[in-house]
This record gives sequence, structure tokens and C-alpha cells, in this order.
Amino acid sequence: MTRVAFVGATPGSLADRVRRHLTTACELLLTDEKAAVGALADVDVVVTFVFTGGMGAAARRLKLIQVPGAGLDRIDRSAIPAGSRLATVYGHDNGIAEYVVGAMLALSRGFCRMDAAMRQGSWEGSWVAAAPPWPELAGKTLGLLGYGRIGRRLAQIAHALRMEVWAIRRGAWPTEPPGLAFCGGPADLDKVLERADFLVLALPLTAETRGLLGERQLWLMKPTAFLINVARAEIVDEAALYEALRGGLIAGAALDVWYQYPKESGPTYPSRYDFHRLPNVLMTPHVSAWTEGTQEGRAKFIAENIDRIARSEPPLNLIA
Repeated sequence: MTRVAFVGATPGSLADRVRRHLTTACELLLTDEKAAVGALADVDVVVTFVFTGGMGAAARRLKLIQVPGAGLDRIDRSAIPAGSRLATVYGHDNGIAEYVVGAMLALSRGFCRMDAAMRQGSWEGSWVAAAPPWPELAGKTLGLLGYGRIGRRLAQIAHALRMEVWAIRRGAWPTEPPGLAFCGGPADLDKVLERADFLVLALPLTAETRGLLGERQLWLMKPTAFLINVARAEIVDEAALYEALRGGLIAGAALDVWYQYPKESGPTYPSRYDFHRLPNVLMTPHVSAWTEGTQEGRAKFIAENIDRIARSEPPLNLIA
């Protein structure tokens, strides 16, 4: 029987969904990161966002490390045992794209500010003659740093909203992507920063992308521009971003990924800087992909790969 370990709260939340889609006999067990080393000795598949040297040394018969998302920044690839494979899942593109559209509207139209004001009896908008009208998304430029599944889905929605799309990706473009006003590589970053009204980060955290946006890059952006990060916080320099938002260098940001995460129960601020005190920041706790469609799609994909391991077939979406 195939034994599968789900490591951590988020992977563990998928276990029942995965079980419903399995077609082979499997034993599923749940563990946390602290206890994972002691649980992996006789496991065939581990579903996890983190893989360490200790986990690799303990896993005597491991065949597949299944990451239940796209990020690999917590996977120590040097720790993967001989004969084991590494795979990710996809299917989060629609959920994250919808989050980005909601964030663009919330930021540019000041929904959070108006909601807070109305709770105090203060009316804005057409009821106050001096209030400026809202901008529209139509005619604005969406800058995409990263043009994978998320970027492509965002481009589709942006076209429907009559936005112009400028995109950058790391690899070469095999063919010219249809419908883009501009498509380029890393050398074209400055062009997109200067042009974008909304800049969306949808690229992986790697040695090359860590700190990709610093003080100089943020200075290139329009003072009316908004930054939306649904990738990894460390792609943007923490101090530079805080100062840019605090000083009005850019108009605002929607941040779904952070520099600090809870390690214990109790309140945890997501940065050593006071982002939570800035009125031009929309803060969410890494939930842009937390949708019914995404979770169900991930569960089906993970179940398929577990079944493939049980049948001695190659898994899908292999990274290594």
C-alpha cells in the first residue's frame, strides 16, 4: 500500500479532498514540520511545501516530493534522496488572477478607506463635491513581471477590461504572445516599471529575482502606480518598499506575501516595518490562491500523481 504524508497545516487541509479522488489503495498520514523527520521513514510520497536535509536523510523509500503549489523556495533540492522525484501543481491561475483584479479595484477606488469612513458616518464620492472621481481600469497599463499561467490568465482578463498589457518573462519567447502591447526579457524591466499603472509580481523567488525591485526600481514607477505582489515578498526589498509607500513614491500596494510568517500562535506582524500603519496598503495573509476551484484542482492533481506512483508510472509536472 502506498503511504502518503502531508506535512504542515495547508497541505494537511487537502488530505480529505485528495482521498476522494484516489483510485488506488493508500494510507494517508498528517504531520507538522517539526515531527516530519520522524514520520518519513516508510513514506512513498510526501506532500509538503518544505523539504530539509533531515527529511531527506529520514526518507528511506521516498519516491515523490509533491509540492501542493508552485513555489520551490523552501525545498532543499540537494536533500532529495536518490531515486526520488520532485513535482509541483498548477491550477491556481484563475483564483490569483481574480484576486489581482479585486486588488486593482480596491486600491484605485479606495474601497477600504471609504468603508472605514462610512462606518464613522462620513460620505465620500459624488456626495462630496471636492472628491475626485475614480479612475477606471480601461485604458490603464498592466505590467506583468512573470508571464506563466498566472500572467497569461491576467492578460486575458485585462484585455476584457480594455487594459494594455506589458509583460516580462525570464526565458525566451518561442513565438510572439498574441495580444500583448509589449513583451520582453529581464533587460526590459525598466521599460515596464516606467509604463505600468498596475505592476503585478507573478514570478518565482530565485537567486536572480531576490531583491529584483529595490530603491532604484521603485523610483522608476509612476507616483500614481500600484504594486501588487502575489509571488514572494523577498522579490521586493523590504525597506525600499516600505519607504516608497510611506513617502508616496508610489500610490499604494496590495501585498499577499510577506517577510515574516507566524511560527507560533498569537499575533504576528508580517514585517519588521509598520506596513500595517500605512493607509495605502491592502494587506492579506497569503490567501490569493485560497479558492474552492484552486483547492479542488490541486487535490485532483495530487491524487493523480499519487495514483501514478502506486502504478509505477511517471508523475506529472516533474521539476526534477
